Amino acid sequence: MNIRPVQTQADLSRFIRLPYRFYRDDPVWIPPLRREQRGQFDPQRNPMLDHCAYALFLLEDGSHILGRIAAFVDTLAVEVWGEPIGLFGYYECVPDAAAAHLLLQTAADWLRQRGMHAMRGPWTFVSQEWGLVVEGFTPPPVIMAPYNPPYYDDHMTAFGLAKVKDLICYYASGSEGYRIPDRILNLTDAVAKRYGVSVRPVDMDRFQEEVMTFLDLSNQSLVGNWGYTPVTQAEAEAIARDMKQILQPQGVVFAEDSQGRPIGFAMALPDVNTLLKGLKGRLLPFGWLKLLFGLPRLHSYRMFALGVIPEYHGRGIDSLIYRALYEALYTPDIWLEINYVLEDNVAMNNAIKKLNAKPLRRYRIYQREI
Repeated sequence: MNIRPVQTQADLSRFIRLPYRFYRDDPVWIPPLRREQRGQFDPQRNPMLDHCAYALFLLEDGSHILGRIAAFVDTLAVEVWGEPIGLFGYYECVPDAAAAHLLLQTAADWLRQRGMHAMRGPWTFVSQEWGLVVEGFTPPPVIMAPYNPPYYDDHMTAFGLAKVKDLICYYASGSEGYRIPDRILNLTDAVAKRYGVSVRPVDMDRFQEEVMTFLDLSNQSLVGNWGYTPVTQAEAEAIARDMKQILQPQGVVFAEDSQGRPIGFAMALPDVNTLLKGLKGRLLPFGWLKLLFGLPRLHSYRMFALGVIPEYHGRGIDSLIYRALYEALYTPDIWLEINYVLEDNVAMNNAIKKLNAKPLRRYRIYQREI
């Protein structure tokens, strides 16, 4: 077995193609669009790379690729966290302990040589696409959510990587009879009246202005969260550019106080993964038709983000926003996956449980000193 850094466009293509071969017989995995995968490694399309130094590695046995890994230093994260923590991600590996050790050791060595004292991951160049699945391997992953075989957890722990944080996913299913509890309906009515809060959908005619509102609210509301790094303006614009193609206006809402000042938001993305199955990551020749005609009929969503500015924490505004979003999206067969919630975010987990959402999946992020 031999570790080789990705140095050419041909190498990068092999790096990107690996999961499509690795999971081709897995009935749960949904092949993401290859063009979107390649865009993650293109600095002109992914501005997160502006503040990252990174290296990609392939593990080979002759001409056969056994695995891959990325190691990177996010200088913005190091500055915000105040700790020299490097990141690793895009991990794929055959079920072989020696292969796994080679990949992880390569990433650790690369990070150590750049002054990092610890490695954390799996992490990616995409906002909120973190962790390994350790519980809830079915149903298939939603849009922008990781997927992996169960044995990856053994690879991590054998290398000395330990859990640093778990991320919990919940779901609400209309076909299973989900409804918002009456007590929450009464509570949110009272919250709206007491604080003069209203909730509105995104205004697509003022899309760029709304993106800046989202950026400001996101950075204010998430600043204390574990793993948080500020979203830059360039990153917000790139996210908006990519998501505008699939966003449904009723899937993005803003909460405003009595003076019309934005104080919170929520975003639910249509789960286009339900349309991508069978396309093998390609829109041509006819995949684009499936997306074009399928998107308006989608009733499956991933709640990608929900936040309230600190001034309004603990006042039930989050439940008010959730209610407004759910009611805007509601159909009898709605599926809403709430993805992710930090395991130790007691307030948010309790609020979600009171909303009668059910646990679905658990992702794990690992860390070790290097």
